[in-house]
Amino acid sequence: MIDLYYWPTPNGHKITIFLEEAGLPYKIVPVNISKGEQFTPEFLKISPNNKMPAIVDHAPPQSQQPLAIFESGAVLLYLAEKTKQFIPMDKVGYYKTIEWLFWQMAGLGPMSGQNNHFKNQAADKIPYAIERYSKEVHRLFTVLEKQLADKEYITGDYSIADMACYPWIVPYKAQGIDIEEFPELERWFISLQARPAVQRAYAKATEIA
Repeated sequence: MIDLYYWPTPNGHKITIFLEEAGLPYKIVPVNISKGEQFTPEFLKISPNNKMPAIVDHAPPQSQQPLAIFESGAVLLYLAEKTKQFIPMDKVGYYKTIEWLFWQMAGLGPMSGQNNHFKNQAADKIPYAIERYSKEVHRLFTVLEKQLADKEYITGDYSIADMACYPWIVPYKAQGIDIEEFPELERWFISLQARPAVQRAYAKATEIA
């Protein structure tokens, strides 16, 4: 059994998508970030950076003790290696997948978060910040569009790279993006949206919220 410390955000969705795709048994432990539950001493023992998602695996490989892991990219990588699913086992495919996982963690996620903050949430609308992050998110969508030009999924086969990126594409309207400007990305987005496991993952979000 895996305990998933979760709230329905893009980073949270990544992990429920994987768990639903892999069919692993898991229990959601809600961490209501709007109430500051990510700062409780109990949660900080699991995720010292006070961010969710995080997991506790009660049956980790080669260990009799539960294993706690924080950071969504690390959790995806751990689960992929644990189950030997959704990541290539050959070195070339493995590292190509890791490249795009890191690309999402370092670029698409943080820049989308900043864009959403300055465009939609900040009380003071700062034109420089809005323009800076809007342009960067548009650039990142362009990068992904080019990557998908000759591939069904980001690295060829469906993988944790797709699971990491998809939840950050879902709120494209709030990001000020016209998805029709990116036909390959739109095609990929629709195909993931139709996956039963993805639909189940987002249904979990509705239940928790």
